[in-house]
Amino acid sequence: MAAQCVTKVELTVSCENLMDKDIGSKSDPLCVLLMNSSDSQWFEVARTEKVQNCLNPKFAKKVSIDYYFEIVQKLKFGIYDIDNKTVDLNDDDFLGELECTLGQVVSSKKFTRPLVLKNKKPAGKGTITVSRRDTELKRCFAAEFECINSKKKQKKKGYKNSGIVSVKLCQVVKEYTFLDYIMGGCQINFTVAIDFTGSNGDPKSPQSLHYISPQGVNEYLSAIWSVGNVIQDYDSDKMFPAFGFGAQIPPTWQVSHEFPLNFNPSNPFCAGLFTSVEGVVQAYRACLPQVKLYGPTNFSPIINHVACFAKQALQQTTASQYFVLLIITDGVITDMDETRNAIVNASRLPMSVIIVGVGGADFSAMEFLDGDDGRLRSQTGEAALRDIVQFVPFRQFQNAPREALSKSVLAEIPGQLVEFLNTMKLAPPNSNPASAMTVSS
Repeated sequence: MAAQCVTKVELTVSCENLMDKDIGSKSDPLCVLLMNSSDSQWFEVARTEKVQNCLNPKFAKKVSIDYYFEIVQKLKFGIYDIDNKTVDLNDDDFLGELECTLGQVVSSKKFTRPLVLKNKKPAGKGTITVSRRDTELKRCFAAEFECINSKKKQKKKGYKNSGIVSVKLCQVVKEYTFLDYIMGGCQINFTVAIDFTGSNGDPKSPQSLHYISPQGVNEYLSAIWSVGNVIQDYDSDKMFPAFGFGAQIPPTWQVSHEFPLNFNPSNPFCAGLFTSVEGVVQAYRACLPQVKLYGPTNFSPIINHVACFAKQALQQTTASQYFVLLIITDGVITDMDETRNAIVNASRLPMSVIIVGVGGADFSAMEFLDGDDGRLRSQTGEAALRDIVQFVPFRQFQNAPREALSKSVLAEIPGQLVEFLNTMKLAPPNSNPASAMTVSS
């Protein structure tokens, strides 16, 4: 298991066109930041200073919070007109609020949204902007330093120096972190692949892994929701391609190991009304009754499919894109040799593979692909450049909160992304990479 990816994020808040609640003057706004814990309880994290008599405040006090990639961190920014010295905000006028996730803020240079009231109606024309701080590269140019020999200086009255060191160009070369890449515009492209092989059982039977309960869930849906809810904040177009494998599909009923859930090969992207992951869920539910579960369980076609796009992204000169493939499966891999070859090839591309095993099958082959016990090799003995596979059995999280699965599934993604992009010496799109330091004397 990779070390948990946590770092500090510094946020700055400003507002425009706030409602005026004061008579004879303007509102005196303050911003309070709340976070949502796993038990759905909001708790206060920080407050800004109060800005006197202002409807367009730029709060000077910055808010520093811990950022975790693997979980959805819900934030609520509340704006209040402060007219007294009490700490309690219940007796102050409410000017509007914004609910969002920290992932949405981090993946945007400036995150601007309209403020809403408690009933979700617009708070007048009020807007709020949340900015996060970027780390800038430091440079110094044409600096000169005297070399002084203290012993010679004491002995010789006319001694000035023993030479001059002239720095023609000095730049701090930055090794980028995961947060640097995300803040710098690197997009994580998420693809879902779902196992429709016959070993899952008849979807109409309650014993089937594809059976959707009266509550509208099964293990496949739980995995999609858990991982997709985190990843969607880092994908700019908010649309995920989703595929199935191992089923007979209409109209010819040929077995396919790479068919789009929406049956549209030219546009396999799924868009939901409110969220990206909702689109995938809707496509899965609509696809399920239209296909015939069959087999075998082949992984290599869908891995190679995503690898083609990752290979195209590698032609770019900056770290603009990284690809994550989520495979949800119930069974033993049939094309193990081809899958090993596909993973070894993909290890040289901006790409990671997550495998979630559902049901009670023997997943020893999946654990072998994970590579935690040694570098994965292809059929011909070629070693993977890096470990890009993370396998998690769903049964370990059946009775755990949803965020527990996402934390385990996504734990290695930040490290895998950083390792690859730093190895390739690729900088984020919105940064100016520094060159090495040059010194002459």
